[in-house]
Amino acid sequence: MTLSVDERPVSPPATARRGLVLAILVTCQLMLILDVTVMNVALPHIQADMKFSSTGLSWVMNAYTLVFGGLLLLGGRAGDLFGRRTMFIGGIALFTVASLAGGFATSAGWLLAARVAQGMGAAAAGPSTLALIATTFTEPRARIRALAIFSGVSSGGFAIGLILGGLLTEWTSWRSVLFINVPFGIAVIVLAGRYLAAPARNAVRLDLPGAVTGTFGMAALVYGFIRAASVGWGDGLTLTAITSGLVLLIVFVFIETRTRQPLMPLRLFGNRDRAAAYANYFLGPMAMMSMFFFLTQFLQEVRGLSPLTTGFAFLPLAVALFTMTRLIPVLLPRFGPKPLAVTGAALLVVGLAWITQTTVDSGYMATLLGPLVLMGIGGGLGFAPMNVIIMSSVAPADAGAAGGVLQTMQNLGSTFGLAVLVTVFGTASRHAVLAGATPKVALVHGMTSAWWVAVVFAVATVGVALTFRRQAVAAD
Repeated sequence: MTLSVDERPVSPPATARRGLVLAILVTCQLMLILDVTVMNVALPHIQADMKFSSTGLSWVMNAYTLVFGGLLLLGGRAGDLFGRRTMFIGGIALFTVASLAGGFATSAGWLLAARVAQGMGAAAAGPSTLALIATTFTEPRARIRALAIFSGVSSGGFAIGLILGGLLTEWTSWRSVLFINVPFGIAVIVLAGRYLAAPARNAVRLDLPGAVTGTFGMAALVYGFIRAASVGWGDGLTLTAITSGLVLLIVFVFIETRTRQPLMPLRLFGNRDRAAAYANYFLGPMAMMSMFFFLTQFLQEVRGLSPLTTGFAFLPLAVALFTMTRLIPVLLPRFGPKPLAVTGAALLVVGLAWITQTTVDSGYMATLLGPLVLMGIGGGLGFAPMNVIIMSSVAPADAGAAGGVLQTMQNLGSTFGLAVLVTVFGTASRHAVLAGATPKVALVHGMTSAWWVAVVFAVATVGVALTFRRQAVAAD
């Protein structure tokens, strides 16, 4: 079947409209990222209202993660094929309708179906968001600024989600964390239809064998990592899912080497710097997600803070991260991506190493504030250059696929990293209990053990960042 595709960059909008275009695209990304953590805070209320079992409750999060991660590659290439504005608006429309339906859910099955639909919409819209930034903001300094803001929103959105989730859940109900997407989704759809340029198109064919093997391979791998985090790596279904996913992805890569118009063009990895940036988009989230996951538990279960106060505890990280996004357009043209990426990764190492010193009696100001600020600065410095490396050098026809691979690496890294670190946490906690530790001491011992492994992941990001060429980034 022959489809249409835009292969040429769109003409940039007038200067007066660029801020609005960027706001549309960044709002979309923020909605998709928020939906990961904003629901996390509401889970106890959802369980009480929807009568979820303890095991079933995890699927409120996992249904979204599984579908989103499984369809990202397909969603990225579909934007290149069907048109990025079409996929962007269609994805946000599906995400918005699913959010509205989920807010009115009267049963567990209804809510899970809405979460699946949200994941489908997010996978359609997310990669096209990056591609539209890359092809709309064609001047180097404008593109750097836009990608830096995108990076800041992608990383800081996790912290913002904790704050927003705490506010909405405490002041209204858990349903509001879904309803909040509706007005923003409608605004994005209306404004995108008016202000996002419709790209030109060329005829191409959809890589159906690649779509099938890639989608099911990614879904199986994500499911295996999710299951490993909850039941362990020795579980038969976990091993079957991971093995099946790896086999399907091997077949997928083989198909991509043979087809003329692949779902994931392997030429994306032909550039050394781009391949290294993809690697760090896998390793970085492996390290960072442990901080959000375990520190949230520490603040609530050990220090006894409310969900709302816990969310605000992450505010310094978000402020530091967004501050760096304002500086990246100045720093990146001057120093190039390598020094910033290395410095950012090194700050992540220091921040995570510092947080391993946490004890049951650790106070927020003395032990946690410093690491949060360091990781915010490190995340801003470390990830924004990688966005620029990946999206600035890719051919316009492959921009959607490049964005899909980027977000796939980020999703896989956070899911796999959390599975590994939860295993370390569980093993260390059990050993501490057997050694006679109190429940809280055992809990913190498990967390600090997991954070030390996260330090190893962060050190690996430094090693990868050192392989970047010290290339200059041009400015307007």
